[in-house]
Amino acid sequence: MTTDPRRRSRRRRSGGAAHKPQSQSQSQSQPQPQSPAATPKPREVSQERAEELARTPFVAVTVKTTGIHPSTAQLVVIDAVVLTASGEPDSDFHAVLSVPDDPGPKHMHGLSREEIADGKSFSSILKALGKTIDGRTMITHNVPLVWGFIHKEARRAMTAAARANRRRGSRGKPRRRQRVGHVPRPVGIVDMLATARRRGVDLPDTRIRTVARMLGVECEPATATVERARQPEFDVTRAETLLVADMFFRDPDHVVVVKPDELQPDRFGLQRSSIRVAAANATPKFHNPGVFAGTLVQGMQIVVAPEITADPDDIIRAITTHDLSYSEKVTRQTSLVVCNKQNNLSGKAMHAARKGVPLMADDEFLTLVSTTQITPGEPTPPPETSPVLRSITGRSTRQPRKKGSRRVSRR
Repeated sequence: MTTDPRRRSRRRRSGGAAHKPQSQSQSQSQPQPQSPAATPKPREVSQERAEELARTPFVAVTVKTTGIHPSTAQLVVIDAVVLTASGEPDSDFHAVLSVPDDPGPKHMHGLSREEIADGKSFSSILKALGKTIDGRTMITHNVPLVWGFIHKEARRAMTAAARANRRRGSRGKPRRRQRVGHVPRPVGIVDMLATARRRGVDLPDTRIRTVARMLGVECEPATATVERARQPEFDVTRAETLLVADMFFRDPDHVVVVKPDELQPDRFGLQRSSIRVAAANATPKFHNPGVFAGTLVQGMQIVVAPEITADPDDIIRAITTHDLSYSEKVTRQTSLVVCNKQNNLSGKAMHAARKGVPLMADDEFLTLVSTTQITPGEPTPPPETSPVLRSITGRSTRQPRKKGSRRVSRR
């Protein structure tokens, strides 16, 4: 007896059993079950794990990388120390990772090419790393960089495992399913560099040892020395991890803490706030009228330097609310740079001074946008009427192609 292939396909789609339609009264009386995605189940924690997290609620983490951007560089070293509520080390985690590309200069991570070649893959340590970080408050020196690399490497390992699982058994040899782990789930991430800036500390540079010294932690200067260069990588990295912890426990009640679900990668892979990434990617609604000359005009391009004491998200929110344009980069088209530092300039403030762009303190800017009337600007044309798009495509972006017409190849 043969089975109709159409009936077999219907059974397969319905889970193998024939579908029986319900009456209207039955469908109204019985609630429809929701999908798992609509009602996510809370993650259950065992009693033993809950007691462990209560006893050791913190973990300090530092990383060594081949570059400064997670989108183009890779993680080489990750070091973590689990800490009790009073700051006492309880356990630790340290791993050297192999990278397929150029590992970069040795002074970035303190490892030779041979040591990196003998390292582990990130997928092999992801489960252990997740167990170390999950459920704890993660203390870092620089959240965008540290969390950016951890998040990027975890997603890369999970994507590679998923791709391998889809291919398993394709050549007739069944293979074991790969389970590499998940993106670590800290309850919060402490940013000590942002904490120092919120406290108004004048930082000569942003290295861990410099920030620690400026926050009152006794340690060696960040200046490179021959003695430190001869030390093993583990000793140098572990000392920096403990410095990050010491910075936090000097005043744990007044630090900058962010939630992982409030962060997302920017175009460089750095984990920034969702407000900041959305503002940087937004299309300007008004033409840029030029450099600030005493009056704010809609469309002015505003850059926020890191040397401020206010929350950058508050300034970015004020920029977007008043139809100003936010930008990450200082150019000659920049109208104004929000920065509290006026002397010994560096970074964005230095480039602004060289290009003739004025600087304004964060409190002054917030007062200006909240108490003065923003001058109306010239709106930008919609994309479908933009002359630039018409010159490139020959038509507006929203003009549909006529039915039955063929697309002409331009090869």
